[in-house]
Amino acid sequence: MTYRVCFVCTGNICRSPMAESVFRARVAEAGLDDLVEVDSAGTDGWHEGEGADPRTVTVLRENGYATGHTARRFDPSWFARLDLVIALDSGHLRALRRLAPTDRDADKVRLLRSYDPAAGDDLDVPDPYYGGADGFDACLERVEAASTGLLASVREQVEGRAA
Repeated sequence: MTYRVCFVCTGNICRSPMAESVFRARVAEAGLDDLVEVDSAGTDGWHEGEGADPRTVTVLRENGYATGHTARRFDPSWFARLDLVIALDSGHLRALRRLAPTDRDADKVRLLRSYDPAAGDDLDVPDPYYGGADGFDACLERVEAASTGLLASVREQVEGRAA
């Protein structure tokens, strides 16, 4: 049975596609790509149908990550098929939990940086959209740091299903 993870930010052109690309690479490196499906979406539909922000694409390419992406809006009906919904900041966390049709679905929503022990209380991934390239580099650093802990958690869940 496939374990499904969806990363969510506001417009699905910066943070969430970056997290999707990084985590998909981590899943493949771990040999779990046949067991774990990774995608992303936005809480708002402003950029639906568009590609990722060019600065996101540049940072991902420069660091060896895949970059194919088309923005879409998160649909509450997806909760039924998703195992984990990863919010990139606390505003997304609140929005997603409000959209959740059940308490069980709301419990599927987690902040990405909660998987990074070094994050402390700073659990938001700042939106780099209105800044320069350095914000996108910082975003990637935060995403990569949290991906290790997230992968460990997902691996535990996947192995628990196989047991």
